[in-house]
Amino acid sequence: MGKIKITINNTEIEVEEGSTILDCAKEAGAYIPTLCHLNLHVAKMVNQVATCRICMVDVEGRRNLAPACDTVVTNGMKISTHTKRAILARRKVLELLLSNHPKDCLSCDKNLHCELQSLADELKITDNKYDGKMSKHEKDVSSFSITRDPNKCILCRRCENMCNNIQTVGVYSAVNRGFDTTMSTAFNLPMTDTCCTFCGQCISVCPTGALTQVKHQNPVWDEINNPDKFVIVQTAPAVRVALGEEFGMPAGSIVTGKMVAALRRLGFDKVYDTDFAADLTIMEEASELIHRVKEGGPLPILTSCCPAWVKFIEHQFPELLEIPSSCKSPHEMFGAIAKTYLAEKLGVDPSKIVVVSVMPCVAKKYEANRPELKTEEYKSVDYVISTRELANMIREAGLYFSYLPDEDFDNVMGESTGAGVIFGTTGGVIEAAMRTAYCWLTGEKPPQVEFEALRGFDGIREATYTVNGQDLKIAIASGLGNSRKLLEAIRDKKATYHAIEIMACPNGCVNGGGQPYNHEDSEAVEKRTMAIYEEDRNKEIRYSHENAEIQQLYKEFLGEPYGEKAHKLLHTTFEKRGIYS
Repeated sequence: MGKIKITINNTEIEVEEGSTILDCAKEAGAYIPTLCHLNLHVAKMVNQVATCRICMVDVEGRRNLAPACDTVVTNGMKISTHTKRAILARRKVLELLLSNHPKDCLSCDKNLHCELQSLADELKITDNKYDGKMSKHEKDVSSFSITRDPNKCILCRRCENMCNNIQTVGVYSAVNRGFDTTMSTAFNLPMTDTCCTFCGQCISVCPTGALTQVKHQNPVWDEINNPDKFVIVQTAPAVRVALGEEFGMPAGSIVTGKMVAALRRLGFDKVYDTDFAADLTIMEEASELIHRVKEGGPLPILTSCCPAWVKFIEHQFPELLEIPSSCKSPHEMFGAIAKTYLAEKLGVDPSKIVVVSVMPCVAKKYEANRPELKTEEYKSVDYVISTRELANMIREAGLYFSYLPDEDFDNVMGESTGAGVIFGTTGGVIEAAMRTAYCWLTGEKPPQVEFEALRGFDGIREATYTVNGQDLKIAIASGLGNSRKLLEAIRDKKATYHAIEIMACPNGCVNGGGQPYNHEDSEAVEKRTMAIYEEDRNKEIRYSHENAEIQQLYKEFLGEPYGEKAHKLLHTTFEKRGIYS
């Protein structure tokens, strides 16, 4: 497209043909408030539905105000962004939205992160000018991961765009008409009866408290304060490169040591690293890959660390359930080992052990309650809290996070390698598996420890590596929409691979549904990813099978990787589900 000239607030500028008024205003340095609009670079998503009408501006020659987010500029167009008419219209629209919105801001999970609240403060709307009937909808608390409160929905349709167009899950749509309109599930089903994967990306983009995570902070506090319980905590790799943002630190700050110190001061009896269990996952997953390649098992093998994508394939591609790895996810492996091997090492009754996982993900909350991951005696993981919830607990305890000293994880299950760290970003799981698989298949280390072709930010990536004279074809997908494309190609026999990594969230766990609320900042996600790779480079050991504590675990307790005892404790099964189940 070519260039055209327009005038914004009496200043003539040259812009790309096809641009919206909102895009051009940003170029001209003119601020226009928005609410429903969202440009999510990391997922290549633009929510441009013009439903809220907050961004109204004056265009010369038009009788009515125009929505800046959805109006394409034309050559010679003259725009005024802050006329009296435009400002009054924005205020009235916002006042009407607030008149039908609950006033429980202080107890809302989105308090101080609510875009409706922020805009009301920006426009200095403090009075409830319009009193009248408020819509009443039943709150959906059926799931272990997501709480849906339609009373706080402002019909921005961000969740619909994310769920249907980016993730291609298809849970949300507008139902009813007029005053009763809201975003809901098909047939108003509870979330647990839909094909929702609980990836939490809808939570990340929701501007209000209509979609929030199920909170586990208070039960965890109760367990910590119970003298009869021995409460241990594990932390995922993506948490340590995002937690600092909650306390004003730059995106990508590596706060591993301060995080460990904070967890000890919160009262956890032991603090461990999920990276240890990531190394353990590689021992099993790489063994399973080699077994399938050598024995002619079903290929490709699909990594199964992400519970949201596992639920996605169970609903959407049940005919392919033979190909995912049977390995549990790292935090579930950790829980299983903590209540057996670690309990024995520490001399603690397993029934008294409470395992808490700190995850960048809300799907892990659902995963911890999957029946397949429970035994008759215990759940492997008792509670899952998100990065945001951990930050809230640190604030509750009055800790000055940035001033905390750096401390190390506890021993026995605290040592980890660079391979375990890179689980936190897209491509990291399969790269970690390839590092170990290459060593086991060839008897020597690869020429380069970093498999660069497996890295990047593209939604689908492919690479082929020659190992022992055999070409191993690898594919990676991040975001469920990209996963669908890959799985359809496999199902329709249009593509063949040996191994695939899939992560439900665009760019992997660093952009999980439980991470800090800065969804429009794509640089933050990239900086978290770079920090993950930096942590990998700084590790003395970068191959999972060289982890001394992992070697000790197999020698003393598990026996051979992919053996009978390992299978019993570290592997799981999957369930065929319908779209509505």
